[in-house]
Amino acid sequence: QVQLEESGPGLVRPWQTLSLTCTVSGGSITTNYNYWSWIRQPPGKGLEWIGYSTSSGSTYYNPSLKSRTSISTDTSKNQFTLQLNSVTPEDTAFYYCARGRFSPYGTSWGYDYWGQGTQVTVSS
Repeated sequence: QVQLEESGPGLVRPWQTLSLTCTVSGGSITTNYNYWSWIRQPPGKGLEWIGYSTSSGSTYYNPSLKSRTSISTDTSKNQFTLQLNSVTPEDTAFYYCARGRFSPYGTSWGYDYWGQGTQVTVSS
């Protein structure tokens, strides 16, 4: 059973850095065909993909957030981390980490495991 759990501060000051960690159990973040994603949902809005890291550590980001976003992995702890710089109140959202799956041919099968999510509020 794969489980993911988000952790990090629930309140971030404007123009500071949002940092969240996703801890994965029941599976390795280095296992092939997996990718490890961050998704968020602002109040009253739909889900927004932030970015992901592949099993080999390659990263890909939503172009609208790329300049402020960094996803890193710590294989020794089986964790991956989101950093979002220069946050504003518009970054207030419920943040999720999730596992995605690629087919052996490289096509995405979407997400099969999600963390429960964590609320992050950007406020002074």
